[in-house]
Amino acid sequence: MSQAAATEVVRYAMVDDHVALITLDRPEKRNAVNAALANQMDACVKRAEADPDVRAVILTSSNDAAFCAGADLAEVAANGGQNLYTPDGGFGGFVSAPRRKAWIAAAKGAVLAGGMEFCLACDMIVAADDSRFGLPEVKRSLVAAEGGVTRLMKAIPRALALELIATGDPIDARRAYEIGLVNRVVPREQVLETAVALARAIAANAPLAVCEALGVAREASILSDADARQRANAAMDRLRGTEDFQEGPRAFLEKRPPVWQGG
Repeated sequence: MSQAAATEVVRYAMVDDHVALITLDRPEKRNAVNAALANQMDACVKRAEADPDVRAVILTSSNDAAFCAGADLAEVAANGGQNLYTPDGGFGGFVSAPRRKAWIAAAKGAVLAGGMEFCLACDMIVAADDSRFGLPEVKRSLVAAEGGVTRLMKAIPRALALELIATGDPIDARRAYEIGLVNRVVPREQVLETAVALARAIAANAPLAVCEALGVAREASILSDADARQRANAAMDRLRGTEDFQEGPRAFLEKRPPVWQGG
């Protein structure tokens, strides 16, 4: 085995022409974030976002027991955990990374602490029916500061978010679905195929329109209604100058599938 293969802890692959698959692959450590994982994740995010053919990205784990165990405590003890962050991606090279495309977490097993923060940084979550979600940081006198407490408040009703944050207790996948935290709950062996189906449904749409719509939607909760509508109108103005803006109505009138150019 080559040295590069031996140290690869994040794998990048294409499912098909428009869907990328990124796999956290440090199973012996439950995919805990170390410096290698953070740097490789940062590189994978940039690769997916820069590829004009990629329209949706799936983030998953090679460990069925845990999506990601959060910070590698051995590295935190050794150097304070500073190398678990990248300048552009933040914690794990991911939670603060600028992204325009649709990201889907395909989660199995324990989705706790940093793993929960990875999922909350995605746009959608497909969960195994035996998975568990939670932010247990307060049980160790910590705060889920890498998007956990802030994004959870935007993802689910306020009272439920505060309960999860303050108790640190996890909820099962079915409850996560009931409160709107996850999009799909399926048997473990169907998680990836379900995420791929969701990604393909997104990838079938006009790629620039998806990016623009997601960009507005991600900011909507922190903007006034007037400002949000102004952002949406600006997005429409940008789309009007693209080939796809003409192709959508034309394909509809000609009763054929659209051929998107992404420009």
